[in-house]
Amino acid sequence: MSLYATQDEKKQAAAKAALKHLPKGGILGVGTGSTVNFLIDLLPELQLEAAVASSEATAQRLKKLGIEVVDMNSVGGLDAYVDGADEIDRHMHMIKGGGAALTREKIVASIAKKFVCIVDDSKWVEQLSREFPLPVEVIPMARSAVARKIVALGGDPAYREGVVTDNGNVILDVYNLNILNALELEKTLNDIPGVVTNGIFALNKADIAIVATNNGIEERTAV
Repeated sequence: MSLYATQDEKKQAAAKAALKHLPKGGILGVGTGSTVNFLIDLLPELQLEAAVASSEATAQRLKKLGIEVVDMNSVGGLDAYVDGADEIDRHMHMIKGGGAALTREKIVASIAKKFVCIVDDSKWVEQLSREFPLPVEVIPMARSAVARKIVALGGDPAYREGVVTDNGNVILDVYNLNILNALELEKTLNDIPGVVTNGIFALNKADIAIVATNNGIEERTAV
C-alpha cells in the first residue's frame, strides 16, 4: 500500500522534503517543471533574498509569490540549485528538457555549489533514455544538419513541432540512443555545430536526489 494516493502527492512530498537541503535567505536557483512548481509554493518559508529562474514560466510563478527574481549576470554564484528531472540514475546523471528549459537549467546549475534533484520514483532508472527521449536544443537553421549528425551516432531524432524555447530555438527529441557513457555522449552532442546544449546532465549532475517512493522519502547520492 502506497503512502501516496497520486503522483502529485509524491511530487508534493519530494518538494517538502527538499526544503531542509536549501539555504534560508540568500539567492536560490530554481528549475522548471511540475515537481518544482510544488516546491515554489513552499519557498516563502525560506525567506529568500531573491531567486534565479531557469525559465520564464518559473520566473512568473516566483514573482506571483512575491519572490524577487534576479538576472544571473548579477550574481557570482548560488548556494544551491533545485530542479526535477525526466530521468535520473544511480550516478546522479539526469535527462532533462521535457519542458524545453534545458539550456537555462544547465546554465543556472553550473554556478551552484549544490544541485538538489526532486523526483518521484517513476523518474528513477537503471539506464538513461531507454524510455524518455533525449532533448537537444538546436539553432533553427541547423535543425536538419544536426539531425543527420545524430542519426550517424545511432539516434532517431524527431522535431518537437510547435515548441520554441525561451532562447528562440527548437528541440529535437532523440530516441533509441544507447547511453552507456553519459559524460562522453554529452560532450559529443555539444560539439555538433548548431547544438546549443543537450539534455544529458552528467557534467552538472545532481549532488543529492530526493526521491518520493511508495514507502516514503529516500535521499540518494551517487554510487
